[in-house]
Amino acid sequence: MARILVVDDEEPVRELMTLVLQLEEHDVTQAADGNGCLAALARDTFDLVLTDLVMPDKEGIETIMEIRKMYPDQKIVAMSGGGRGSAGDYLDLAAHLGASRTLEKPFSNEQLLDAVREVLAG
Repeated sequence: MARILVVDDEEPVRELMTLVLQLEEHDVTQAADGNGCLAALARDTFDLVLTDLVMPDKEGIETIMEIRKMYPDQKIVAMSGGGRGSAGDYLDLAAHLGASRTLEKPFSNEQLLDAVREVLAG
């Protein structure tokens, strides 16, 4: 069982990811944006952060940069379906900035679990 922080501005996406991860017996906390993510990390430790990249207020790219600065060993999976640019562009940038793994939306439950297992295994 891992402690996982799920960060996405779309509540249905957060809820579905939480359910899938809880069925695998992970302890899941949710945040709606980068600010909520950083607040959760200040309060608690997590084995993994799953973060969307395109969000209002504090986007995922900025959040990843701040996580890397404050918590350099934090494992991160970045997710994106694109936005003003292509999903691939956002995901490439996230990987360059320190995301351990990337996932292009939409992804299947199995793709999510595979990414989580891979990153947690190191």
